[in-house]
Amino acid sequence: MDTAALAAMFRDLVDAQYVVAADESKRPYECDGLSVYKEMPGLVVMPSSTEEVRAIMRLCHRRKVPVVVRGAGTGLSGGALPNPNGVLLSLARLSRILQIDPEAGLARVQPGVTNLAISEACAPYGLFYAPDPSSQIACSIGGNVAENAGGVHCLKYGLTVHNVVQLTVVTVEGEIITVGCEGLASAGPDLMALVIGSEGMLGVVTEVTVRLLPVPSHCQVILASFDELEHAGDAVSAVIAEGIIPAGFEMMDSHAIRAAEDYVGAGYDTDAEALLLCELDGTEEEVRYSIEQVTEVFRGHGARSIRVSQNEAERLLFWKGRKSAFPAVGRISPDYYCMDGTIPRRSLSRVLSEISRLSHEYGLRVANVFHAGDGNLHPLILFDESKPGELQKAEAFGAEILRLCVAAGGCITGEHGVGVEKLPQMLDQFSDAELAQLNAIKDALDPDALLNPGKGVPTLKRCQEYRST
Repeated sequence: MDTAALAAMFRDLVDAQYVVAADESKRPYECDGLSVYKEMPGLVVMPSSTEEVRAIMRLCHRRKVPVVVRGAGTGLSGGALPNPNGVLLSLARLSRILQIDPEAGLARVQPGVTNLAISEACAPYGLFYAPDPSSQIACSIGGNVAENAGGVHCLKYGLTVHNVVQLTVVTVEGEIITVGCEGLASAGPDLMALVIGSEGMLGVVTEVTVRLLPVPSHCQVILASFDELEHAGDAVSAVIAEGIIPAGFEMMDSHAIRAAEDYVGAGYDTDAEALLLCELDGTEEEVRYSIEQVTEVFRGHGARSIRVSQNEAERLLFWKGRKSAFPAVGRISPDYYCMDGTIPRRSLSRVLSEISRLSHEYGLRVANVFHAGDGNLHPLILFDESKPGELQKAEAFGAEILRLCVAAGGCITGEHGVGVEKLPQMLDQFSDAELAQLNAIKDALDPDALLNPGKGVPTLKRCQEYRST
């Protein structure tokens, strides 16, 4: 790639200041939230409209230049890792809320809009956007679409794929297409489900129309602590078995509890081995009845203490501890490696026990903080990268956890994506024939493999390399 010549061409398409070629200016783009993998991009380009994205994609397609799309950079699988011989396409400037239609319950936004900003903009209408990743104050809706993000309320209200109705997508050739529709159903195959979660490998999303929901009239959180992690895991399954679907259902272990409490002061029981946060919403009568049911289940599974939020400030404080857990854990370890796997709820106790055994085997602490209601685990493996071999040990431990998830009937990712991090584990999840089908989809939409190459789905050649190691 002739970087200087390509940069000059891009400056004819976008404002010159938004074509970044100098190494010191490209440095902030060398990784996403998974900082163990780093690579300097060849060029960084920041368009401000769908038309500019189309022009950039046409130029890159014509010259066969790889393109990696980046949102806010909060991803945790290396999905936005740049290509040194390609262009990093930052969508940060596409950050406008284009339309809010409170009667239809829809909002049309650009991909650079942060997740939280949507709910803040809709609040005056009594509406909110349900998916709420812990990084919602910073993560962009475009990144949520790329990874099919969830959050603490995905148990009741669904993932990104359940809350997006229409996308504007620029193809690798520079064609603008619309996927989905604002109506109740669209004709033909469900291309929306194909694009959401495709990790920027099939097209560039430049507009997103999301579904908005009414803010519940009443909402309370039950905070319960347990002496045994396994008892808490069993309590989660028991609540769901009672036919109760909480708005959010989260679990934290002792490491995460203490770190979050020291960081936020949420009133957590720091002597507990496990903590559950169960949010219930609806009418006041519905919530009161559900609280009685959940409290009875928790007591039956050995809860050592149970608290119910008494006002909105206390409810938000309970959640602040959980949503601050990742940065809080950063205070008790020089580094941590965040995993993302999903298991059936019935397997929670067994899998958590096995993770504890592996922790002793590898000699690395684990802080467990995760979406217990839908079995989406986020074990944080604590290590010190300055110690030779510890990163590699953490990676091997993480791979063991993902294999454990697959063996339990789950999968290797819930919302962080595959990126570069989990390419070898794709072989634990899928057969060669299945991977060939995934590659066939990629070949149909991006035959030259220019969009986010080397991510998400290993080629059959890479499969053989991984199987031989």
